[in-house]
Amino acid sequence: MKTKAVRVYGVNDLRLEEFELPPIKDDEILARIVSDSICMSSHKLAMQGNAHKRVRADLSTNPIIAGHEFCGELVEVGAAWKEKFRPGDRFAIQPALNYPGPDGRPTLWSPGYSYSFIGGDATYIIIPTEVMKMGCLLEYKADAFYLGSLAEPISCIVGAFHAQYHATNGSYIHEMGIKEKGAMILLAAAGPMGLGAIDYAVHNPRKPHLLVVTDIDDARLERAASIFSPEEAEKHGVTLKYVNTKDSDDPVAHLKGLNGGKAFDDVFVFAPVKPVVEMGDRLLGNDGCLNFFAGPTDPAFSAMLNFYNVHYEAHHLVGTSGGNTDDMIESLHMMAAGAINLSSLVTHIGGLNAAAETTINLDKIPGGKKLIYTGKNIPLTAIADFAEKGKSDPFFKDLSAITSKTRGLWNGEAEEYLLQHAENI
Repeated sequence: MKTKAVRVYGVNDLRLEEFELPPIKDDEILARIVSDSICMSSHKLAMQGNAHKRVRADLSTNPIIAGHEFCGELVEVGAAWKEKFRPGDRFAIQPALNYPGPDGRPTLWSPGYSYSFIGGDATYIIIPTEVMKMGCLLEYKADAFYLGSLAEPISCIVGAFHAQYHATNGSYIHEMGIKEKGAMILLAAAGPMGLGAIDYAVHNPRKPHLLVVTDIDDARLERAASIFSPEEAEKHGVTLKYVNTKDSDDPVAHLKGLNGGKAFDDVFVFAPVKPVVEMGDRLLGNDGCLNFFAGPTDPAFSAMLNFYNVHYEAHHLVGTSGGNTDDMIESLHMMAAGAINLSSLVTHIGGLNAAAETTINLDKIPGGKKLIYTGKNIPLTAIADFAEKGKSDPFFKDLSAITSKTRGLWNGEAEEYLLQHAENI
């Protein structure tokens, strides 16, 4: 079986190539990828090459397939897994395998970083046995493939919410999760992952009573408010407020004012920016938990924290890198039930031909998630540009008409049209 895939050979050396996959072994599975959303973590891999922590062999001689937010169908199932999986099953994968290495300790090996034959930016892949052994090959039941690709990033948000903890004064027992009916603030959170966090905070059974979302970009805040309106959040028992902190002389005082002059129980930081981290520290109330969600590329990244408040106000800090399999399953179940809809995360679509350049330049391309349909040849295109491109291209004219029905959001009908009419790679 031949596959076309984007392989990583080193720093910003990503190549779209066609090559032969070996026959699958009895404990492996052959699969077809339909969609992969490009993560900032893949951009960091492109920037770091062999220095990335999840790379396990020299990329120049052992290139890996990029991408880890993918969804597709099983094609051929090895004998060892025939009782559990069948050809035609739709699947998503939890890429954080935590598979034991030779010393028995969990490794950082992951599809999209560490393997020659499995990654999201490919037409066909071989799923290795460790994915199944670790319970990371997951059944996918929702209608549209792209939502399966978005299950991995939302699982990171689910994991971050679960990693929060609080304690009753005088007790050493930690209650895991955000403070129910507490005050939560999401800093620098009008980007794609912040939007996912808003969706989850409002629609998850364990929710805050107050949710404040900040950013310094009016356009991003306006888009967020148009998708997740304060009126809709109020129906779910959440008071939702959007704030641009850019021009405030004292943003901390202003933000506390939105909470009756009080600080916050849960603070999430969605940008690896020193002043934002330090503002988050100043916004923490008693027993407050600060979640540093944003992953920095600088291994020496640091910020000042008030340790007086760590001692006397029980301030604490957590950080998560990805979710676990339970988080992924929760994400898939919520999407299948329609409890959350992550369509708002997607702002661009493209084909496999656009994956390498998009990954390398991801930090320079505005908007949210860039969604790649791996069997197709489509230039990376913003949904907002469909109408203009449609003036000369019937394909984008039709996509514009379809997405206009959902206020410019990507949707299942648009995906179905793309899969039927876009040029194959």
